[in-house]
Amino acid sequence: MTDPNRYAPGITQEIVLDHVTADEYEIILRELGRAPNLVELGIFSVMWSEHCSYKSSRVHLAKFPTKGERVIFGPGENAGVVDIGDGQTAIFKMESHNHPSFIEPYQGAATGVGGILRDVFTMGARPVALMNALRFGAPDHPRTRQLVSGVTAGIGGYGNCVGVPTVGGETNFDKGYNNNILVNAMAVGIADADKIFTSAAREAGFPVLYVGAKTGRDGIHGATMASAEFGEGSEEKRPTVQVGDPFTEKKLIEACLELMAEDAISSIQDMGAAGLTSSSVEMASKGGLGIELDLDHVPQRETAMTAYEMMLSESQERMLMIVKPGREHVAEAIFRKWDLDVATIGKTAEHGRLVLRHKGEVVCDLPLDPIGENAPKYERPWFPAEARASIDPKTLRTPEHLGETIAALMGSPDMASKRWIWSQYDRHVMAETAASSEDPCDAAIVRVHGTRKALAISTDCTPRYCAADPFEGGKQAVAEVWRNLTAAGADPIAITDCLNFGNPERPEIMGQFVGCVEGMAEACRVLSFPVVSGNVSLYNETDGKAIPPTPAVGGVGLIPDVTVRAGFGGMKEGDVLLMVGETHGALGASLYLRHIEEREDGAAPRVDLAAEKRHGDFVRAEIRAGRAKVVHDVSDGGLACAAAEMAMASGVGVKLAYSGPLPHFAWMFGEDQARYLIAADAQTAETIRANAREADVPVSVIGLAGGRHVSVNGAHAIDLIGLKQAHETWMERLMAGEPEARAAE
Repeated sequence: MTDPNRYAPGITQEIVLDHVTADEYEIILRELGRAPNLVELGIFSVMWSEHCSYKSSRVHLAKFPTKGERVIFGPGENAGVVDIGDGQTAIFKMESHNHPSFIEPYQGAATGVGGILRDVFTMGARPVALMNALRFGAPDHPRTRQLVSGVTAGIGGYGNCVGVPTVGGETNFDKGYNNNILVNAMAVGIADADKIFTSAAREAGFPVLYVGAKTGRDGIHGATMASAEFGEGSEEKRPTVQVGDPFTEKKLIEACLELMAEDAISSIQDMGAAGLTSSSVEMASKGGLGIELDLDHVPQRETAMTAYEMMLSESQERMLMIVKPGREHVAEAIFRKWDLDVATIGKTAEHGRLVLRHKGEVVCDLPLDPIGENAPKYERPWFPAEARASIDPKTLRTPEHLGETIAALMGSPDMASKRWIWSQYDRHVMAETAASSEDPCDAAIVRVHGTRKALAISTDCTPRYCAADPFEGGKQAVAEVWRNLTAAGADPIAITDCLNFGNPERPEIMGQFVGCVEGMAEACRVLSFPVVSGNVSLYNETDGKAIPPTPAVGGVGLIPDVTVRAGFGGMKEGDVLLMVGETHGALGASLYLRHIEEREDGAAPRVDLAAEKRHGDFVRAEIRAGRAKVVHDVSDGGLACAAAEMAMASGVGVKLAYSGPLPHFAWMFGEDQARYLIAADAQTAETIRANAREADVPVSVIGLAGGRHVSVNGAHAIDLIGLKQAHETWMERLMAGEPEARAAE
């Protein structure tokens, strides 16, 4: 017989363990002093999921620096807010939609875009740019092509229809993502500094309005599904993937922004993960208030929905707002004009509880603190990753033809053009895009309408470094984004992140997480590049095999005058090629080692943050002075691949020259950090070198622009036509199903 003090009527131990762990259920019993009913158990389940509570990561996320002279709102709000001058702000965030995108690629990716847009316009911003960071399995994995096709179509289908440009991102292929792809979406918006909206409820007795689309049964338990690893039967989770409607989202954006121009909204929150539950709980708990909802008034698109289903549904394009008393009619008129549902479904209260009524009965009465701010917080056991030995370049064989080696790297899955993907995205809608995926620039650039300013945006991460050394890999992810913004001529302001890892209950995985976070935190401090928003996605593994540690970083910077910026096209015949920074031939965990030597060992390159700062500040100053107009960050594939990209973008060859102690291939393909390439005419190059000596920044001449080949010391030439052919065709051949491309990794 069921113990009535331990389980409510109709609740069994099996039902409990489908929602929370045994230890967590004991906490619930202590907090409530009674057994929860099914609705209450469902609410605990989603609010205590990793996706909503960050219970395994919160103690470590506190290590991030989150304040800065331009930071207005850091973590804790729907998105981060930074000052971009003239009474304007940039609002941005990055989030994951990994599990849904593997189960149902189109809708998983599409609703990821919709969700991140809502995080931004909820705060009063008009979205102006979308980015993404995508990781797929090996090219020859049987699902890779289908997943790439579905995810790309989902991102393009939603972003293109909603009318926000998808201006950049990154795409990688690695067998470590074979059964657990990553789809990380980032959105950036612009708002006036005096018109920012937050989520915390402010006063008791204010009406609570539901607006947007109707509630259905799609997405129920989506947050908990996103907080569990995959295993046998994962395909059966397809019903937990939401269905998006970009046209409804477009109407929702316009209706919300129109209402925000009125003096009606007190606070506002999108219904994302955990839907009506998370939005109502977060708004009330942040304000130290309570909330009462009558679920009979929730707009529903399906019949006979239960309170459990309504509270846990993750149907898309919905918002919850608290409006000022007497102003409900303003909201109702605007949302009805836009043909969207609007209903008053409750009110705020002083009692600090979540009270739900359905069909005249109280079906939930919970204290908010245990659900929200006082959710379990774990300090998981962890141990650091084992240090890898450095790679001595002199122990490696010398390639027979360095030019062909460049072509092999430029045509590899890591370096090849991803035109097949980004050409499906509308990159110029809104007419403010100054640089996007198609342009030779290290960051996407979007003009701030009506001004000379522009935002530079970048996403980046090198998982193979994080696997080799989580601390250095975490540092490098932040430094790489900082470098990308700098190479475009922007002042880096702040970052958002999406921390993708395996099962935190495994000490080695938790060690990866801790190492990456601590490395990122140090880089953010030294580079004055604070974290203002983000997302943690754990349990990214299938049948016990975790993904590579992937702390994706999205950064935003400010270009004061969009006409004074840099890119890596435009190199001219006779230009001198300068290297900013030092080259020591770091080949551990490099693309050269991976694709040419077919090895994935070695120590990650060390990141000297003081050098990063000094070199980046110098490069930015030269861009602002108009001397450095052709600039490229040096990263994957080393200086040879960076020079090849400049040559292809400019239509001018490069004659590299080296006579130092390193093997030529180590000098060319080593992935040492804190480096940039600058191309300039001879006189300007000499001025840059003189300025560098004064700034104590190492700058050396590594070649000249000219001809139609990339060569090394007058030999090993590869013509630009062949190089471009290798670079541009791999992705198209992969998606056409050609066996050679699928076996490229």
